Order: sequence, then structure tokens, then C-alpha cells
Amino acid sequence: MTVVGEEQRINLARILEAHDADRVALISSNRETTYGQLRDQVDHLRGGLAGVGVGVGDRVAILCGNNPYFVTTYLAVTGLGAVAVPLNPASPAHEIERELAVVEPGVVVVGPSAMAAWSQVDVAVIEQIGTVVIAEGDAPVGTRSLDDLLTAEPVPVVDVDHDHIAVMMFTSGTAGPPRAAMLSHWNLLSNIEQDISARDHIDCGDVVYGVLPLFHIFGLNVVLGVSLAVGATVLLVQRFDPATAAQSIVQRQVTAVPGAPPMWIAFSHFDELPSDTFASVRLAVSGASRLAPAVTDRMLEHFGLQIHEGYGLTEASPVVTSSAGMPCRPGSVGRVLGGQTVRLVGDDGEDVPVGDAGEIWVRGDNVFLGYLNEPEASARVLVDGWLRTGDIAMVDDDGYLYLVDRAKDLIIVSGFNVFPGEVEQVLQSHPAVAEVGVLGVPHPHQGEAVKAYVVLADGADIDEDGLIDYACDYLARYKCPSKVIFVDQLPRNSAGKLLRRELEGTILDG
Repeated sequence: MTVVGEEQRINLARILEAHDADRVALISSNRETTYGQLRDQVDHLRGGLAGVGVGVGDRVAILCGNNPYFVTTYLAVTGLGAVAVPLNPASPAHEIERELAVVEPGVVVVGPSAMAAWSQVDVAVIEQIGTVVIAEGDAPVGTRSLDDLLTAEPVPVVDVDHDHIAVMMFTSGTAGPPRAAMLSHWNLLSNIEQDISARDHIDCGDVVYGVLPLFHIFGLNVVLGVSLAVGATVLLVQRFDPATAAQSIVQRQVTAVPGAPPMWIAFSHFDELPSDTFASVRLAVSGASRLAPAVTDRMLEHFGLQIHEGYGLTEASPVVTSSAGMPCRPGSVGRVLGGQTVRLVGDDGEDVPVGDAGEIWVRGDNVFLGYLNEPEASARVLVDGWLRTGDIAMVDDDGYLYLVDRAKDLIIVSGFNVFPGEVEQVLQSHPAVAEVGVLGVPHPHQGEAVKAYVVLADGADIDEDGLIDYACDYLARYKCPSKVIFVDQLPRNSAGKLLRRELEGTILDG
């Protein structure tokens, strides 16, 4: 990928331009789309969107799953200098309404997986939208079909300034209500270049397993953005189940598998899978939240697959660190990518010593522009050119970063700090535990107490006292859970992040 200078006008959509026309770009529902075909579709759709009034700076919401409709629309919108707003097609109608009210799009593209929810969206909300485009099937009265827009004459890519907004991406909302993060063309392109600077990364010969949702920044700018920038092939997957995933990886000879912890947890407990299931995979990465070392160990022991963790967030476009291509250091998310600077800052605003925990601050061209219409929230996280992430980490003498927890998730027991992630890591190491989530709950004497929600592995049998005793073998007593609740599953968002604030509402096992 060619590095561009600050003085040049750019467009993210140009990542398609350099690749051979006959190279396969996408595989979806057993159909292949070459780079030549994809460029042609995007060119025509740019013309179609321009024909319904989409221009520079206009917002287009994309309610599509992991399919070619999403990819073509995303690249056509950004290619016009308009703003793509990817939304979760599985969201209920009221959430779609709330997000549309925030971004006020002029056009919404609705894919098949979103049609049921879209039918429940309030008519008054729809009337505020200039054009509704139906991606598949007949377009009802008052809407347009994507096929119709694809018949338009092509229009050229519109180059824009570096700080021109390309995407508004709703944050995951793990620490509060989701906000629309504004990411520029240069933010996204910079992070693609930074990701390629890692010792190992997605490359032109790879077949990439694309199950991470494209409406999430990890899926959008790593799985899709990096892959298309280097000329790789993306196997688009609408939904995950381990048996079908394993079959696809073997049949398609997948070489790169980016995933979130729930996917790796599911694979690690699937004992029936042959040990050579991942023989074709040369690069396996995990992100979105911490991966328990026990899961990494099981994947290595059973399948011979080394999973490399990284760290990132929507506001950093997203990747900040990567361990790909490095010797494995348990619990580490690797080193900071080239082109970025990271500080670990203590409560006093000063950098903490090596080995101490501090908040991760990030600076680089990948740091976002701020939250839409939320200047106070933007000012809290953007300080003198630095992005305050709210994540707590430590660094070793060799520059390897180790995540500790979210600052807002900190539990204070009798004045002592307890990081939920540390407790989760210990409980997760017990062979009977498949998944675990920990949070603080009010306590009349200690201020807060530690409470754990545990999903047991299939066939496992252990009681509450047994797990508490196990934790006490590895942790100070004040860090150990005072209560363990066994549940069927943990609440997670679509990117695999644990939603701690929803643990109290988790349905109990049995």
C-alpha cells in the first residue's frame, strides 16, 4: 500500500484500485467476486447513489450483514465523499430508531437480515429519511432497489481532505450509551498502514475468515479494510457456529482468522474437531476483549494453533498493539504499532513506572475526530492530542503491553483496588469453567464485594464454594468472589465484548 502525504487529497475507497482484476476479493454464499467485478459494482453504485442525491458529507446508514451488499455500499458511499454509518442489522427497531435520530441519514440501505426489524421502525422516523434502498428482493412502494441503483452510469471517486469524515461508527457502549465516533479517511487509512507494519499481518495471498461483524470497527477496518488494501480474499460469514466454521476453514483453506474471545472459547471446547482443523491457518488473532490464557493454551495443545492477541478500540480506528509475529508472552497484547505512541498514565497525570498499572493514552494519525454532537464527551477523551482510552495496562521492560481492565470497571473492596479481569483470569483457568464475568456489587461494610457469573464447561460439575476456594489459592482474599452465580451464558455485544453492566440481569442456569 502506498503511503500518502499530508498535502494530498485522498479517499479510502481507492484501496481497491491496485489489484489484478481476476484476483478474488470476496466469497459469499459460495459465490466469488473478483476485484475487477467489485470495482465495477462500486463504480456503478456510486453513480446510483449520486442519482438519488448523495453527495459530499451526506450520511448513508448501512443496515446489512456480512455480505457483498455491505461491502459495495460502504465503498460506494465513502468513494463519493459521503459518510458511511454501519448499523447492526440485528438490532431491535427502537435501537435503530435511536441511532438514526443521532446521525440523521439521508439514505438507508436495508439488507435481508434487517428487514424484519425495519418493518417495525416507526413510520415517522422513516419519513425523515430521503431514500430507503432495499438491498435484495422487490422494493416496496416508496423505496428503491439496490439492483436499480447498480444500473446507473459510473461516476468517479471524489478525493477529499485528510480530516474529512468517512465513517460514523457507534461505539460498543460497554461503559455507557453508544456514541457515534467520527473517523476520517486518514484515520482509517493510517491504521491500515499501521496494521501492515506489524511483524505479521494479513497479506495478499491470504484467505481471511470474515465473521467479525462489519458494522464493528474490528471487522470493518481490519478484516475488510486491511484485506482489500493488500489484495487478500475475504470469506464473508453471516453468523458463527463452530462446526460450520471449521468446515469452511478446511474447505476454503483459510489462512487468516481474526476473531473475538467467544469464537476461540467455542473452538477450544469443541473436542470433536480433528486436531488438523486449522492446518491451513498461518495467522490467528484475537481482539475486542481479553482472551483467557487457558483458552490460548487449549487451542495450542489440541490444534497446534498459536493465537496472537492485539488491543484496540473504535476511537483508534481500531488497532493499537499487536503480538502477531512475536514470541508468545502469556497475557500480553503485544507491542505498539508503528506510527503510534502510547503512554501509561497514573491518577496523578504522570507516566507510571515499568510494571505499574496506568491508563492507556494513545497518540497517532489513527485517533478519531470526536463524538458526533457531543463536545463534552469528546473533550474528556481527547486531551492535548492524546486519546484517553479508559483501559488500564502495564508494560514490561521489552515494551510488551498487558491489559489489566477498564478503569470504570474497577472494584474497590475495603479501600483496595480489584480489577475484574484479574479475577476472571484465575477463575477461567479452572477446567470446569467455560466463561466468567466479574463485577462489583454494593456491600454494607466493605463498600463493594466481588461477584462472579460463571458458565460451566459441558459436563463439568463444581459448586460455588469449590470455585471460591480455588480463587483463594491464587488471589488475595479481598479479591476473591464472595458470591458465584452459575448462568447459561454471559451477555456480550456483537463484537464479543462482555457487557458487565448487564450481568445482574443474566438468566440463571436451570
